[in-house]
Amino acid sequence: MDCHIYGVAFLLLLCRTSALPDNPLPRTALSSTTAGTSSSGTSTGINSNSVLVALLDSHYTELAELVEKALLLQTLEDVVGHHNITILAPRNEAIDRLVDPEFKQFLLEPRNLPSLQSILLYHIIPSRLHSRTLSQQASHLTLTGEQLQLPAGSLSDPNVILRPDGVIHGINQLLIPRSVQQDYNRHRSLADISAVLPTGAPDVDPRTHRLKKLAPPVPLGAPPVLPIYVAMAPGLNLSPAPAPGPGSGKHHFDGHNQVKDFIQTLLLYGGYNELADILVNLTSLATEMGRLVSEGYVLTVLAPNDEAMAKLTTDQLSEPGAPEQIMYYHMIPEYQTEESMYNAVRRFGKIKYDTLRLPHKVVAKEADGSVKFGSGEGSAYLFDPDIYTDGRISVQGIDAVLFPPEENVPAAEVMPADKKPSTVTRHTKLRRGKLLETACKLLGAFGHSRFITCQ
Repeated sequence: MDCHIYGVAFLLLLCRTSALPDNPLPRTALSSTTAGTSSSGTSTGINSNSVLVALLDSHYTELAELVEKALLLQTLEDVVGHHNITILAPRNEAIDRLVDPEFKQFLLEPRNLPSLQSILLYHIIPSRLHSRTLSQQASHLTLTGEQLQLPAGSLSDPNVILRPDGVIHGINQLLIPRSVQQDYNRHRSLADISAVLPTGAPDVDPRTHRLKKLAPPVPLGAPPVLPIYVAMAPGLNLSPAPAPGPGSGKHHFDGHNQVKDFIQTLLLYGGYNELADILVNLTSLATEMGRLVSEGYVLTVLAPNDEAMAKLTTDQLSEPGAPEQIMYYHMIPEYQTEESMYNAVRRFGKIKYDTLRLPHKVVAKEADGSVKFGSGEGSAYLFDPDIYTDGRISVQGIDAVLFPPEENVPAAEVMPADKKPSTVTRHTKLRRGKLLETACKLLGAFGHSRFITCQ
């Protein structure tokens, strides 16, 4: 009987014990953003003095944001619940500015979430290491299972945050594990393969019924195959530019940034604001120039100053396409500097440069120790040499706006009313064919020249 009583009492005590809360001590959970990533059934409370809370509230905001995007809060809570950790926290500048933008975009893609998690766990060591121990040991085992060798001089803020369950050291660079580097290289290789367009059926020569020989490949950085006027034509741009370099979908030349630099140089140089306004606001020539330079073409811009642009009338600019035609006449599809043009005009006297306004050409000649463009009243002198030269775009300042010379059509002479134009009668002599003339000579040699045709 006593045994049954003690048994019932033990069961009641066991039930009461199981009804008590698992953690009777007051615990503070993470912030709402942190708690949202963990499920209610598996989350364990984190002390407000935890190293994770200190990381989220620290000035390492870039690292904390990446931890939240990688959905690693629950994993780190479980790790902190078992043992202390050491966090190597890169500075915000090391993540925001020093990391390659393409690599950062690769990490933030949803399909590359494992790579982002691996690179963050690579900065966490599952043991408490102070700065002296961290510097003395050659390698450390991280949460990814890889050995970490801390580069010399990368520890910038040792023991910046100390908590009972861990320590945070500040470093001045983002550490990239070998596995993530291999994933990124594989991603770039696949991107290059997918960027190659499929080729069509081989061309067969209908005369010989043999395959046509393919054109030799354009070497990297070579001049474009097609002339610049074809590239300026509207429509789809086939491929006048050299092939992109390996490992990137971009051209060799960043034409848009070069045009932006040249326009900013005009504004800072002073006296060419009107030209910059026409290129950017009044027309879309800045965008077109950037595209041409990106495709490998070079340009020399004869830039009229503000005083010359102020002389343009409203009628000259109001017609549709007039600003573009004026600017096209000031663009030479060659790379010329002040020295090269002056040496050319001194040697040859007069040089005709092609312009983007077909078929007109601009004439350059030497005058007063400088280069003079055009002729007559519409001429302009090279006023500000080499305002901008970067190897692809050359800007030469001139003191007047150039216009192509109009075709001089001679005016019809007005004849007096009492005087009539004399009538001139011209007898046209028939020209015989060479073959007929040779035949008549042969017949005359044999005494048969009585044919009417030969008379």
